[in-house]
Amino acid sequence: MGNFSPHVILAQSAIHAYVVEGKIISPPTQLAPELEERAGVFVCIKKYGELRGCIGTIKPTQPTIAHEIIQNAISAATRDPRFFPVEQEELGLLTCSVDVLYPPEKIADRSMLDPKVYGVIVECGMRRGLLLPDLEGVDSVDMQIDIACKKAMIHPNEPIQLYRFEVKRFD
Repeated sequence: MGNFSPHVILAQSAIHAYVVEGKIISPPTQLAPELEERAGVFVCIKKYGELRGCIGTIKPTQPTIAHEIIQNAISAATRDPRFFPVEQEELGLLTCSVDVLYPPEKIADRSMLDPKVYGVIVECGMRRGLLLPDLEGVDSVDMQIDIACKKAMIHPNEPIQLYRFEVKRFD
């Protein structure tokens, strides 16, 4: 498996066990300290460098980051509505990244964003869209907000509340 972070190894193990055996693995008993904390986590899967699934949680829903990674890795592989579920034949072609989210902060306006540093959350009523930071091809704040709004089905003329967050990315 090479020299991967425990975050990525856990995500890959969870995907493999679920796709091959239909099993939901448990986190290892001896967790790295950074996996024992609680945080929102996004797991993104790529195949040949193209997105193949990406699911996450803004705030923690599980007892530890390790549990959060397992749940979101399985969801990214099997429940991302943009893609068919990952099949066993694909497993050797997939790469994973894990983003651990710092708590989002409400911001006054788009001048407080930088798409390379901060992810964005846009909110309008009950609709909410999120875009992770430092994504290939997302070079401007306007583009970042536009994509997040589209994901949430928020019309460009609707008023939005902005939040920004930082991530620690493991790939």
